[in-house]
Amino acid sequence: MRNRTLVGVAAGVASLALLTSCSGGGENPAADIDFGATPSGTLAAWGFENADDVGQSRLDYAAGQLDGVEVTLDATAFDAQKFTTRIASGDVPDVVQMDRRYVTTYAAQGLLMPLDACFEAKGVNPTERWYQNVVDDVTYQDAVYAVSQFYQPPAILLNMNVLNEAGVTPEELDTSKMDGLLAAVGKIYQASGSNPTRLGFDPVATGQGGLWVLGMGGQLINDTGTPTLDDPSNAAGIDALKRITDAQGGYAAVKSFTDSFDTFGDANQFVKNQVGAQIANQWYPNVLGAYRDQISLQAVPFRDAEGQPFSLASGTAFVIPAGAKNPAAACAWMTDLTSTDAWMAAGSARASTIESKGGLNTGLFTGSPEADEMIRDQFVVPTGDAGFDQVISTYYDVVSSGRSFGSSPAGQDIQNELNNAITAVLLGDKTTEQALADAQQAAQRAFDNATAQ
Repeated sequence: MRNRTLVGVAAGVASLALLTSCSGGGENPAADIDFGATPSGTLAAWGFENADDVGQSRLDYAAGQLDGVEVTLDATAFDAQKFTTRIASGDVPDVVQMDRRYVTTYAAQGLLMPLDACFEAKGVNPTERWYQNVVDDVTYQDAVYAVSQFYQPPAILLNMNVLNEAGVTPEELDTSKMDGLLAAVGKIYQASGSNPTRLGFDPVATGQGGLWVLGMGGQLINDTGTPTLDDPSNAAGIDALKRITDAQGGYAAVKSFTDSFDTFGDANQFVKNQVGAQIANQWYPNVLGAYRDQISLQAVPFRDAEGQPFSLASGTAFVIPAGAKNPAAACAWMTDLTSTDAWMAAGSARASTIESKGGLNTGLFTGSPEADEMIRDQFVVPTGDAGFDQVISTYYDVVSSGRSFGSSPAGQDIQNELNNAITAVLLGDKTTEQALADAQQAAQRAFDNATAQ
């Protein structure tokens, strides 16, 4: 159930242009829906590919709440081209699970139902059930279009075996103090010729590019959803990334080295001492827990330009496509899946799995502050490893400092163009100003296509 990667949306955006004329434009596709009706019939859902204990326990809980509803589940991964093809053909699922970055793109085309009436019918207040930044991710023109799940914030994992060897303290890995950070990186970094053998700090330049740009004071999307990639404030984060990668052999060498990491295996970068520090989302300590006898971890927050903890929301969501045949059941199913009771069932299932395998419970970050705290209080117990306990506490500390990437009909394109700009700058192919200008032009085209009526 963890959202580790983002699927490309370019094909789907192209298909959206073809669907605009029949999408409903400015009409509200939920206007005549009675979301308060008793759920019945068959519910066609698309999502939950490779459901783990967390996913299956919530599916079981929701099924128990919807007596008389038959749920048919397409458990394949979301595909943008497949989604738009199904909408165009009339083969419309009642519920679809997708990355939150897609939601506004489809909402702008009238392909999704706004859910405000659904929430009202089920007594759900979005800003109470979910973190505000999670709600912001799926809000467009003052309407909320999705039921969100998960928000696993990033922080900086520290390899204390490496830091202690280099004489570097956790406090020196402070992203708001670039000179001190670079000095610490220099103490840790090792190379064979021009090839890194140990990174002082892996900033995950493209995977976490938005974190750096927004954290350093940038703005990628304005209040109307229009891309603002060429805003001068975006330069600071990219320039920080360039300084960090240049200090470690340059981006090409760093990227080649990090691509060789056995991230999920026995020879991962912490076991092999290939990094002193690395930005990682909250789910990754679950992977490293299996190697606790070989590594020593701590964590510090990513800090913004003002020195404050900063994180960026990401995760998946459930939506009801326009034309869904059973929206009342869809509304009930989605809100049941993300209720506190459903998450507590998931927390219990995860705790049982961890106990049976002798693992560490690093928490379950649901996107809901109430559920997060209840799961932590009931199921997250001291691990017996002070370093891991400190890591777990750090992620819980930073989850409240999150910011939305921004909601835009061109959201995925903005992310893609930002990564293209970062790569071009780090490789020295373009200046920061030129790279952002080029990225803005491409993102603006995507925005114009997505909002054409």
